[in-house]
Amino acid sequence: MLKVYWGSMFAQKSMALFREVLRARAARRKVQCFKFDDGRYSTTEIVTHDGLALKAEPVRDSAALVAAVEPDTQVIIVDEAQFFDEGLVTAANRWADEGRTVIAAGLDMDRYGRPFGIMPALAATAEEAVKLHAICVCCGEEGYISYGRATTTSEQMEIGGADKYEARCRRCALMGHRAAPATDVPSFKK
Repeated sequence: MLKVYWGSMFAQKSMALFREVLRARAARRKVQCFKFDDGRYSTTEIVTHDGLALKAEPVRDSAALVAAVEPDTQVIIVDEAQFFDEGLVTAANRWADEGRTVIAAGLDMDRYGRPFGIMPALAATAEEAVKLHAICVCCGEEGYISYGRATTTSEQMEIGGADKYEARCRRCALMGHRAAPATDVPSFKK
């Protein structure tokens, strides 16, 4: 089985992976966790934006990932899948064909609204592709995109967290609204 969690930053994709790992371990299945070696937060853990951590092996490309998967592993977890090359799509489908469970998480789009890397191909070949949404920091609606508020390049891959990105709905991203400070409580008029 191949399952994909995808969506914007802050949509709790890594948290979904945590739940999947807990379920697999409860079923006494051998699990291996991997992350793209991006250097954020931790080099040896999948870390949520809230600071929860799960031990994972960092790998730089699909060849390194394939080499690291042990023959008796039943569940393969991959975080930050958008940064991997096409080899991940091939390997994930081969593992699923062998009867293993592959669960990957990654961004659906870049900050410009373009499909991100291999994610469309990975999601299209999965039995289940779960689109997760963050909350727009401007208006509170469902987040649509990882809005680049402090980006320094036009390249698709610019690693960062809350220092560079925030979740925005389509309307707020297009209109360039400013996010309210985190301590503000919106007032609701009747």
